[in-house]
Amino acid sequence: MDFETVMQELEALGKERTKKIYLSNGAHEPLFGVATGAMKPIAKKIKINQPLAEELYATGNYDAMYFAGIIADPRAMTESDFNRWIDAAYFYMLSDYVVAVTLAETDIAQDVADKWIASGQELKMSTGWSCYCWLLGNRPDNQFSKSKISNMLDIVKKEIHESPERTKAAMNNFLYTVGISFLPLNEKAIEVAREVGTVEVKRENKKSSLLNAHESIQKEKDRGRLGFKRKYVRC
Repeated sequence: MDFETVMQELEALGKERTKKIYLSNGAHEPLFGVATGAMKPIAKKIKINQPLAEELYATGNYDAMYFAGIIADPRAMTESDFNRWIDAAYFYMLSDYVVAVTLAETDIAQDVADKWIASGQELKMSTGWSCYCWLLGNRPDNQFSKSKISNMLDIVKKEIHESPERTKAAMNNFLYTVGISFLPLNEKAIEVAREVGTVEVKRENKKSSLLNAHESIQKEKDRGRLGFKRKYVRC
């Protein structure tokens, strides 16, 4: 399936209602408004195709960029490729759910995510923290440095309330993910989450979101989900 055909198929799947939801979350034109589940049949036909993924991502069309993440070959991508992708990711649904997810399937994930966390740029920082969430929720605990993750928890405790809005949300999710999916630091994550308390994330033209990782961890703990790992990062 070539580039033109994919764009035509995505356009045909677009729904005005879905488009409005994406626009209200920060997407902008061009986009079609395709539900992510509706993309699966096309993805099954294509499987993995990095050159096509690059063509689609370069369009600036939200749906095409999202679909690019589904068919990308993460291991064929270099650090400069990921830097190019993050530079084009103009809002969190691209940065945290396309770039971070794709990066999480590579061997360079932690190195790149560390640089983005240290960048001081809201979406890069958000993507870096989100990438760790995808990693910790999928890979065995022994693939991570306990002291490094512990230091990251300290950074969250110290900086979360003063961080940019999207970064706050990703840091809160990191706290929650360590609490559930990284057993060596489960107790520390719960303690830090308790100290952090409720995190307010302000959103343009919408009510603020109030996030509380401590409450979320406790709910999962009560359901017996400590140590949960996803089978796959990408669906």
